[in-house]
Amino acid sequence: MQKAQRDSTSAKKESRADHRVWGDEAEIVDAAIDYAWRRITEDPDPVSGARPAADLALAAGAAVTPWGIGAEAAIKLFDRVLLPATRSQSASTNLAYIPAAPTRAALAFDAVTGAANIFAGTWEAGAGAIHAENEALAWLTGLLGWPSTAAGCFVSGGTMGNLSALITARAAAAASRPRPTDGWKIVCADSAHSSIRSAARAMDVTVVTAPVDRRGHLTGDAVNAVLTSTTGVFAVVATTGTTNAGLIDDLDDIADVCERHQVWLHIDGAYGGAGLAAPSVRHRYAGIERADSFIVDPHKWLFAPYDCCALLYRDPAPARAAHSQTASYLDAIDREVHNPTDLALHLSRRARGLPFWFSLAVHGTERYVRAVEQTLTTSRLVADAIRADDRLRLLVEPELSVLLFDRPGWGPQDYATWSARTAETGAMLCVPTQWHGMTVLRLAFVNPDTDAGEVIETLRTLH
Repeated sequence: MQKAQRDSTSAKKESRADHRVWGDEAEIVDAAIDYAWRRITEDPDPVSGARPAADLALAAGAAVTPWGIGAEAAIKLFDRVLLPATRSQSASTNLAYIPAAPTRAALAFDAVTGAANIFAGTWEAGAGAIHAENEALAWLTGLLGWPSTAAGCFVSGGTMGNLSALITARAAAAASRPRPTDGWKIVCADSAHSSIRSAARAMDVTVVTAPVDRRGHLTGDAVNAVLTSTTGVFAVVATTGTTNAGLIDDLDDIADVCERHQVWLHIDGAYGGAGLAAPSVRHRYAGIERADSFIVDPHKWLFAPYDCCALLYRDPAPARAAHSQTASYLDAIDREVHNPTDLALHLSRRARGLPFWFSLAVHGTERYVRAVEQTLTTSRLVADAIRADDRLRLLVEPELSVLLFDRPGWGPQDYATWSARTAETGAMLCVPTQWHGMTVLRLAFVNPDTDAGEVIETLRTLH
């Protein structure tokens, strides 16, 4: 009897499936979820990497066909050909560029976020998700020392965060003074992230660079000199954790100057902003509470998956004035509630802050503090080992978790050869960079699972 009922139910499902364009996708969903579970729980492959385009095209073949290749074949192709042709960002031995180290909780909830398919641009469509995102943002605003009235949203990355903040800054300036005859200008250091110049090109404004001091910091005196001699400046960009060297600009002195000249202060903390959570370095951020806008990428040093940048405003009113979109189909939107679309250069958006929120909710903020401190401890142990090795030279006194060092007597090809060899073996991914015209080595620590002893052992091969 029960078998007959099951058969009857299956027949009804199959009958209904016959009338659906996609058919019954239950087995496809099962296969994808099973694969995602395995990927999340397995350790990443430290030796995966890009392949030549022609080689990859030949290995992959054609997957997008008139009648499809099926779930099993598509997952097999991704697992055996496509994924191995990408770099594992979360491997504990990946110390190049600024890698990522998402918690497994965050990775798992990224899958949940995708499954929920929430439109998180407006409160009326995504209130629950936006509430959760706002809770995560509130933790960050607390670290900044900002009032509870501060607000923001999550965008794709630092480039979009910086662009959106600078659009807000220009709009605020334009509301109080006419456009300068020689155009609007941004002030930053040469060490500012490349996205600042990219934003300036997109906005058709000029970048005026101020020199850094002998420590590599942008200072208040340098900013004041530029502002005193330059008209049309609508924003100053300071950095907490320069990408190449991990240095923090003199925020308090810069804030003094910005207040005196009535210029917007934006702080790019895409990488280094996470250090706000670490008591051992919190003093380096003095003055950050005076900034007008701020970004930090949780997908860098706050253990979230790509793509996730927190964009925050001490006073969100100028952002709403700059970014709110109007159209006949948008007239029904309630502008009195929190709409992320009103705070950045976007309209459609996924709830990309949910994986970060979930990991914070699961693990607690104290564990986040421990994780950031752990990476700082690891970087300090490695820095001590470099200082103690007479074959190596630490070039910059580290302020966060980036180390710049060299092997005196080596040239660019020596570094490139060593870097390629350590990457191929999976021992470590360490890519050369430039510092004051020299080719040097650089390590960026953002993963609390990175073992200082293993890194130090690999550095001993620099002979």
